[in-house]
Amino acid sequence: MKPENFDFLSKLVKEQSGLVLTKDKAYLLESRLMPVARKRGMKDLEGLVSALKTKRDNVLINDVTEAMTTNESFFFRDTKPFDLFRDKTLPHLLESRKDKKNFRIWCAAASSGQEPYSIAMILKEQAAKMPGWKYDIVGTDISKEILDKAKAGLYSQFEVQRGLPINLLVKYFKKQNDQWQIDQALRSLIQYKELNLLADFRNLGKFDVVFCRNVLIYFDQPTKAAVLQKIAALMPPDGLLYLGGAETVLGISNKFKPVKDQRGVYQLT
Repeated sequence: MKPENFDFLSKLVKEQSGLVLTKDKAYLLESRLMPVARKRGMKDLEGLVSALKTKRDNVLINDVTEAMTTNESFFFRDTKPFDLFRDKTLPHLLESRKDKKNFRIWCAAASSGQEPYSIAMILKEQAAKMPGWKYDIVGTDISKEILDKAKAGLYSQFEVQRGLPINLLVKYFKKQNDQWQIDQALRSLIQYKELNLLADFRNLGKFDVVFCRNVLIYFDQPTKAAVLQKIAALMPPDGLLYLGGAETVLGISNKFKPVKDQRGVYQLT
């Protein structure tokens, strides 16, 4: 790929999604964008770049952005954060919100839905401790295509084998030919919305817990700081933020600080 084409595409992707691509990721551009080019009848990325430069084609720009957005996810990813949510965060919510008996959870960059469904399964399993409680789970992602998959709740054998305990598979999924579909009652617990984290998302409302895991690693420092500031504005004083194992707020934002003995969990300062 010509250096000028890499520069043009990487700049476009960053403007649209916040994703930062270094020169050593040129192979990613080629492998993920060639299908987009072929779909448009172009033989190579030169044609794709030329089309993008010729006129503002929002559909094509969106196709490029979706192709480059990482959609890696699996059930109960890394295990520990979900254990902490069940054993620490949930008891805190049940005690601190016992008067109003409701709370809201946001899964930012929810991808194909495994994270919000994992949270929903935990809440279902703890239902005996929560009589009369109401809760909202909102899952957002930049990709409409991946959100459609999340809404369908339909997963391959490979996907359900990644992190999902067999007892939960049997309890909450039904076999559909060679795939597994999450029970409709569980799917109905989650609202999915298309959202770009670079945009203004104040209209989402307030959230007691935010999962924004394995997202910030793709952003540069100013973008990380801006996203964290906007998230902080949606949270109550005792709200909790979950980040990925390779992510931190330290040196990036003064809005959050780590929760003692809970790796990957942060509270407002």
